[in-house]
Amino acid sequence: MAEAVSEARIALASGDVPVAAILVDAAGNRLAVGRNERELSHDPTAHAEIVAIRAAARELGTWHLEDTTLVVTLEPCTMCAGAILQARIPRVVFGAWDEKAGAAGSVHDVLRDQRLPHRVEVVAGVLAEECAGLLADFFDELR
Repeated sequence: MAEAVSEARIALASGDVPVAAILVDAAGNRLAVGRNERELSHDPTAHAEIVAIRAAARELGTWHLEDTTLVVTLEPCTMCAGAILQARIPRVVFGAWDEKAGAAGSVHDVLRDQRLPHRVEVVAGVLAEECAGLLADFFDELR
């Protein structure tokens, strides 16, 4: 998570919401990194998770991202949770809760919805204060 926080600071420097995601393999090796790029790319789908998932799929030559873990500084939203499910990512570790748009246990729990064919192990709150602090500082600066 510390690496993801460092990557989130890079997103912050580019004017995007400071969120980053790192996809690692079963041995913990980094497969891909993603940072929020909505402002940079003018793409509403360029959330950190989506950017990392796309990069990993290209690198591995498959959309099946089994045996991976997605580490992200903010609880995934519904769009990102859907992408995580579609990619068959079995585990998500996140830092800060997103009480407005989270889809991994706060507002919704898409990742563990028993009605869906794939469920994800969720580990929440890793370096939560540091992750939340980056976001709070960013939004305080906007006001």
